[in-house]
Amino acid sequence: MSADRERAVTHAFVSLAHSLAEGVDPVELLSGLAEDATELLGVASTGILLADARRVLHVVAASSEATRALEMYQLQRNQGPCLDSYHSGVPISVADLRAEAARWPQFVEVATDAGFASVHAVPMRLRENVLGTMGLFGTHVGALDDDDLGLGQALAYVAAVAIVQDKAATDSALVNEQLQTALNGRVVLEQAKGVLAQRGNLDMDRSFAVLRRFARDHNLRLTDVARAVVGRELPAQRLLDHALAREAQRPRVLGT
Repeated sequence: MSADRERAVTHAFVSLAHSLAEGVDPVELLSGLAEDATELLGVASTGILLADARRVLHVVAASSEATRALEMYQLQRNQGPCLDSYHSGVPISVADLRAEAARWPQFVEVATDAGFASVHAVPMRLRENVLGTMGLFGTHVGALDDDDLGLGQALAYVAAVAIVQDKAATDSALVNEQLQTALNGRVVLEQAKGVLAQRGNLDMDRSFAVLRRFARDHNLRLTDVARAVVGRELPAQRLLDHALAREAQRPRVLGT
């Protein structure tokens, strides 16, 4: 493992450890997990599904809007490797999506049309409770090696512990309540992204970056910022101005 990658792995687990110690904003946690997994595992993008109390899966985080749309399509059609991983509680690796067209015909068609060629899904599991699944999407045919797959699974396991915040995980009502908090937070986040997208003429990926930058720079929970934007307690223009100010502070490269 290179020194740079080792530092990145350390950073990802330190972030999860802080969530355990300080209390977790589930949406922030899972959004960070999606970005960290994409970078660390060398995949094109990552999507995370979380189940509600009725064991219905929802998209709660994705490293790109294209992946979010694909994960939602997977749920709508009720087929795909992420769903199978959730229901079985075990990882599912698909090195070549086209080879699995008979298994998931609709999903494979849409995924390959979107430019994806491989998918690796790992369950977010805490003992017997499968909370959701993390999908790792690649644009090239090929399997993750055992070390990378193990790292992805470890990230998913630690994130599950951080969300539930209950080592015994024996109180199913408490687990369901904490999962619902994460799902509710995702809804508010999507609404806030829409507000910023409309006000600032931004795409949804950029809107999320503006929200997250403001929350981090002001040491606020991401869902609290999103809720304040939706409730008009925090003007959308303030976040947009903050993002512009931060960009203006970036050092310019000589000659540009």
